[in-house]
Amino acid sequence: MLKPCDKEVPVQAYLDGELDPASAIEVERHLETCPTCPEMAATVHKVRQALRSEASYYRAPPSLRHNIGVHLDRVDGHEPTRSRSPGVIERIKSFWLRPWFAGAATGASVTAAIAILLVVLLVRPGEDQLAQDVTAAHLRSLMADHLIDVQSSDKHTVKPWFDGHVDVSPPVADFVSQGFRLAGGRVDYVDGRRVAAVVYRHGAHIINMFSWLDDGSKLPPDGSRNGFHLRFWHAGGLAFCAISDVAPDELDTFVNLVKSGAPGGGRE
Repeated sequence: MLKPCDKEVPVQAYLDGELDPASAIEVERHLETCPTCPEMAATVHKVRQALRSEASYYRAPPSLRHNIGVHLDRVDGHEPTRSRSPGVIERIKSFWLRPWFAGAATGASVTAAIAILLVVLLVRPGEDQLAQDVTAAHLRSLMADHLIDVQSSDKHTVKPWFDGHVDVSPPVADFVSQGFRLAGGRVDYVDGRRVAAVVYRHGAHIINMFSWLDDGSKLPPDGSRNGFHLRFWHAGGLAFCAISDVAPDELDTFVNLVKSGAPGGGRE
């Protein structure tokens, strides 16, 4: 039996989207070589998928949220306050990260408990983890030197590169005549799984097109988050998300170009 990895805590923080770009990249590199952490990440993904497909969502009433804050204040040795503390989320996380708690359970069970707690009590209504993770991955690619692993405008260079790096073969096409130039691709992590990211440039803007195996889960609705526009769709056994800060109609044009191509989502 493999021993727990000493990087489990930062990996869990990465899966929750809590790390700065530099730390996130370090964890991504760790996940490529660690024998145990990818299994933990897969467990997180399975829990999240089960919660999305099977669990009902109920907004915690203010009294319950207040009582949780009071209880955590007492655990931390603080005097209870009359209103819910602004730091309740941080204290919940620090609570489960304490050595005595982490040592009392396996990494998988701790991860499952955290996922359930955050989804049931702390996630705002309508807030979708997949959309969060896609946005975080897009931001990481813009803020750190991790936008492109294989840099090329040649689809015959970019598409074969994904073989052996990720378990999907994403559609790759160059729509330069329509104003969307293929820039390259990379492997990224979204919702605890490795995904393919095909990168395009539209003027000064970057478009990340993520794709992963379609497991039948319902995708979030199209929308905007933190100034970025997101478009989700299914095609050819894959799930897709295109994200960018281009104008919404321009992103729709790009998505339609991809969809109009060969089976699988785009021209080969």
